[in-house]
Amino acid sequence: MTLSEETNLKVFIGWDSKQVDAYKVCEHSIRSRSDSSISITPLIQSALREQGLYTREKDSKASTEFSLTRFLVPFLSEYSGWSVFCDCDFLWQCDITELLSLANPEYAVQVVQHEYTPKSSIKMANQQQHFYPRKNWSSMVLWNCAHPSHKKLSLKTIHNAQPSYLHRFAWLKDCEIGSLPVEWNSLSGYYPLKDAKAIHYTDGGPWLKEHKDCDGGNLWRKEFERLK
Repeated sequence: MTLSEETNLKVFIGWDSKQVDAYKVCEHSIRSRSDSSISITPLIQSALREQGLYTREKDSKASTEFSLTRFLVPFLSEYSGWSVFCDCDFLWQCDITELLSLANPEYAVQVVQHEYTPKSSIKMANQQQHFYPRKNWSSMVLWNCAHPSHKKLSLKTIHNAQPSYLHRFAWLKDCEIGSLPVEWNSLSGYYPLKDAKAIHYTDGGPWLKEHKDCDGGNLWRKEFERLK
C-alpha cells in the first residue's frame, strides 16, 4: 500500500475578506480534481480569534489576513498526518493528493524553494512588497504534522514569534526542510506555466482589474466560470 492510499490529506487554504473570489476559485480547483471527501478548511482569522486560537495583535505589515495563521496547521491537524497549506491565490490543475507521492517522513515540511526577486515593491491590492529570505516558500507547504520538531511550533510561539522567524521556518533545521519541484508552486509572471500543477498568482490575479491580463489569467477565468 502506498502512502497516498493509506493517508487522508487535510487541506488548509488562506482566507482573506478582500480576496473572496480568489478563495472560491482555489477551493473549486481542488475539489473538482480530487476525491469529493477531501477535507478543506479555510483559515479565517476572525473565526480563529473567536475560538481563542489566534491572539496576535493585527500587523500593519501583513499583506493578507492569513499571513501568519498558516502556521497553525500542525496544531489544527493535532500534530498528526499530512496536511497541505496554500495561499488563496492558487489555481490547482491536478489532484492535490498527488503531493503524497512526494511526501518524505524525514522532512518536517516540503516546499518549493524559490530563488527569485519580485518585480515590484508593490504587490496585489496595492500592498507593500516585503523582501526577505525564503520568500514564498511558505505560500504552499506540505506539512508532516507529526514531525517532532513541530512541537516547537506551539500556540505560544505562533502568537509571539517574529513573522520572519515563522516564514523562514526557523524552528526547523535546514535539513528538515525538503524541496518540491517548482511546478507545485509555479509563480505567474516568473516561471513558465506549461507544466504547472499549481499556479500561484503571487503579484495579483484576474480578480483584480490591474492584473486581468496576467500570465495564466485565462485559466483562472475559465475556473471562475465553472463556479456559476
